Amino acid sequence: MNILLSSKALTNIRFPNLGIELKNVPTGIDVFGFHIAFYGIAIGLGMLFGWLIAEWMAKKTGQSKELYLDFALIAIIVSVIFTRLGYVLFSLDEFIDNPLEIFNFRTGGLMIYGGIFGAILSAVIFTRIKKYSFWLLADTGCIGLVTGQVIGRWGNFFNREVFGKYTDGLLAMQLNIKDVSYDFTRSIASLQEKYEGKPKSFERIMEIRNNIVTVDGAQYIQVHPTFLYESLWNLALLIFLIIYTKHKKFDGEVMLLYLAGYGLGRVWIEGIRTDQLFLWGTSIPVSQLISALLVVFAATMIIIKRVKTAKTK
Repeated sequence: MNILLSSKALTNIRFPNLGIELKNVPTGIDVFGFHIAFYGIAIGLGMLFGWLIAEWMAKKTGQSKELYLDFALIAIIVSVIFTRLGYVLFSLDEFIDNPLEIFNFRTGGLMIYGGIFGAILSAVIFTRIKKYSFWLLADTGCIGLVTGQVIGRWGNFFNREVFGKYTDGLLAMQLNIKDVSYDFTRSIASLQEKYEGKPKSFERIMEIRNNIVTVDGAQYIQVHPTFLYESLWNLALLIFLIIYTKHKKFDGEVMLLYLAGYGLGRVWIEGIRTDQLFLWGTSIPVSQLISALLVVFAATMIIIKRVKTAKTK
C-alpha cells in the first residue's frame, strides 16, 4: 500500500524559548496520490475517543452503552454540519460569489460553537424520541464532547492555524510564513482596508508583521499557540468533569459546568486569537461573546438549580 507523509508544507515549527524545533512537519499523508490531512484525522480521532469515553461514563453511571452509540451516530453527523453552518453564517462574504464552496469541507472553515449547538439540538430531539432524560444524557455526552475537543484541536497544529497574537513568552511558537493562510507581507494599506473598523485586529496583525524573524534563510512569525492552550484547558476540564460526576447535585450540573468551564477558557483564548469571526457589522468577536454569555447562563442555572435542590431536601 502506497502511504507516504505528504510533501506539502514540509517546513519546521519552532518553539524557540523552549529550545524545540520540529523539523519537516507534514500536513497529512498521501495515499495513492490522495491527500488526507492530519486535521481530518485529528477530528476523526476526537469523535472516536469522544464516543468511547461517553460509553465508558455511561457504564460507570449505570446507563446503556448502546444508547450512546445510537446517539453518537446522529450527533456526530449533525454537529459536523452545524460547525460548517456556524462558520458560513459569520463569513458570508467568502461565499457570496461561489456558494457551492459552502459544501467544500476540505478548504476548512468550522466553528466549534456551531457543533456544540448541533450536539445539543440532537440531544433534545433524541431524548424526546427515546423518552430519556435530556439532562442525564447531556451530563454524559458533554464528557465525550470535550474529549473530542482535546484531540481535535491538534488538527490546527498541523494546519498551522488558530494561532494568537505576537508573544515572546515561554510557549512562543514560530511558523513559516509560507505555511500560514494569511499573507503577512501584504501592504499596510491593504491591511487597513481589510480590518477597517477593527483596530485591535489590525494592531495584532501589524505586531506579528513587525516581529517576523529569519532563521536559516526562512521567515517565521512568532505567536501564541492558542490551539495548545485550548487543548490543555479542555484536558483539565475533562479531568475535572470526570471526577465531579459522582459528586453532582442534580442531572444537568455536569453539562452546565462544561459550558461554564469551556466558555471561561474561550473568553480568554479568543481574546488573543488573530483569526476571529465577528458579529455582523461590528468588531465584537462572535465566539468571545457566546462564551461570555454561556458562562453567565450556566453559572446562573447552577445557582438556581442548587437552591431548588437544597429546598427539596
